[in-house]
Amino acid sequence: MTRPAAETTPAEIAEAKYLATARAVRDRAQALYELAERGDLANFSVDETRLAPLAEYVVGVTRAAYPDVRAIPSHTRFRHFDVGGIDRVARLDARLAGLPPSDQLCAKFELAITSVLLDAGAGERWAYRDASGHTHTRSEGLAVASYDLFVGGALSDDPARATYRADAATLTRLGADDLGRAFQVRADNPLVGLEGRASILRRLGEVITRKPEFFGATSPRLGHLAIYLLGQARAGSLPASAVLAGVLDALGDIWPGREVCAGKNLGDVWTHPAVGRVPFHKLSQWLTYSLCEPLEQSGVRITEANELTGLAEYRNGGLFVDGGVLVPKHPGVVSETHEVSSPVVVEWRALSIILLDKIAVEIRRLLGLGADELPLAKVLEGGTWRAGRQLAAERRQGGVPPIRVRSDGTVF
Repeated sequence: MTRPAAETTPAEIAEAKYLATARAVRDRAQALYELAERGDLANFSVDETRLAPLAEYVVGVTRAAYPDVRAIPSHTRFRHFDVGGIDRVARLDARLAGLPPSDQLCAKFELAITSVLLDAGAGERWAYRDASGHTHTRSEGLAVASYDLFVGGALSDDPARATYRADAATLTRLGADDLGRAFQVRADNPLVGLEGRASILRRLGEVITRKPEFFGATSPRLGHLAIYLLGQARAGSLPASAVLAGVLDALGDIWPGREVCAGKNLGDVWTHPAVGRVPFHKLSQWLTYSLCEPLEQSGVRITEANELTGLAEYRNGGLFVDGGVLVPKHPGVVSETHEVSSPVVVEWRALSIILLDKIAVEIRRLLGLGADELPLAKVLEGGTWRAGRQLAAERRQGGVPPIRVRSDGTVF
């Protein structure tokens, strides 16, 4: 039961503010990592002797994908839109070319936000067939499906007049059946967490109308978050942490059934019995990485990118389990299906956050690049996410992750 605002203590207010930072993600993850090093976690131990050979594996995957390692792009949602050799981002840019620059930026924000929020794990049986007849699965399939949803005008209040928009009224009306038809969901093509995804977009529509400071008081639209963030820039520069803060402040209320502190929905924050609340903000940080790209294209210089953390999801986490760095301490870790809130999953995600920082150091050394040349966003893209998928495919049919998580479509 949430206490009245009048009973909220200064400590709770400070805790809620702190948990909405990338620093808190690293701090609480580090606390669990130190327990793992001492052998005091119930579910995992850490074998750092496996980290160097795993880094070599990741570097091999990275060089295969990006022979010019100085040209590795950041790990953003926009990479997935080009699956199948189709440059969908260029197609969208061509369609937006006649609009004012601010409207172009708003549209890119709206595509990125809605697509990232629909990007939680699709499950092993779902696939999407695009207009060219190609079939895509997992994150790339969700990317193409959400791209088609957006450019088709399905999120605009008036697609005949303004197609490339995501408006509050349309989002609030979106049902699971509507999303299911757009994503080709059938009994033989099930999508994990369909209702959860639709409910997030409905709540997104509600938030747009309730927060004019982010989305505009007159004709509010999702993309106005870009205008808000432009206003936060100083001398043309904007710290990545400020983008994350804007994302969490503007969109925090969309998350369902999560912990509340000081009257604030904490989002992707889960309690572990050893250290208390552990924040991850996986989708919010993934979104932050993605929004930084169009902001930079608009002329804003994004600074301090390495303050953000790696993404605590099953490809990065699976890399360390399959690579022998994270060692399950009992058979149930890999044989059972776990809730997102379970200690197994919280430990898995937290340890992966710290290990991403550690492996990034070794990857940079092997490639002869510094942290500014190869920030964490590029390590992920090159990178750990890609290598985690490849290693899973080598180990298990269908490339499923080593640990099974029961998803509602709103976390991973």
